[in-house]
Amino acid sequence: MESWKPTGYPSMSPYLACSDAAALVDFVQTVFGGNLLRKYDRPDGSLMHAEVRIDDSVLMIGGTPTDAQMSTVHIHLYVPDVTATFASAVAAGATVVQEPTRKRDDDDLRGGVRDLSGTTWWIASQ
Repeated sequence: MESWKPTGYPSMSPYLACSDAAALVDFVQTVFGGNLLRKYDRPDGSLMHAEVRIDDSVLMIGGTPTDAQMSTVHIHLYVPDVTATFASAVAAGATVVQEPTRKRDDDDLRGGVRDLSGTTWWIASQ
């Protein structure tokens, strides 16, 4: 068992950012038998982040208020040392999207970088 990612999670998960994240969660649950693992809402009640298990994979879904973010690729990757990996990504030319942050006591330490191809990588450790 690795201590740097949740038990039963793959190291890498697709992260879909969309304008109606709650509808996507419902769709994944209905169509693919997805099991909601975690869900965080914004203060206005809209879905900010959800994680849905489909078989042996975890799909991460983020609600976004702008169409601009919907056209980009997001990948979530658990790593043993988020700080070192984040620093390595920045040294390799990635642009900082979010410094590694733990937003809640039960949340992962997570940072975001955008690589030279435009892909956003959310790098995290528990």
